[in-house]
Amino acid sequence: MDPYAKPNERHVGGRRPKVLHAPHALDARTKAQRRADKQAVVDERRAIKKSARQHLKKQMLDDWVS
Repeated sequence: MDPYAKPNERHVGGRRPKVLHAPHALDARTKAQRRADKQAVVDERRAIKKSARQHLKKQMLDDWVS
């Protein structure tokens, strides 16, 4: 352990936490299905951001006009 390391960098080498990956038997989706799920999340976030921008723009115009 490096005494000058930042708190998040102290667990290195043999003491490093291991990343546990789920076995393939648990996740029966294909690569295309996983990619489609990710894309659906991206599309949803994009729609939320677009809606928020439109709402803020409308609110700004209402404040500016009145």
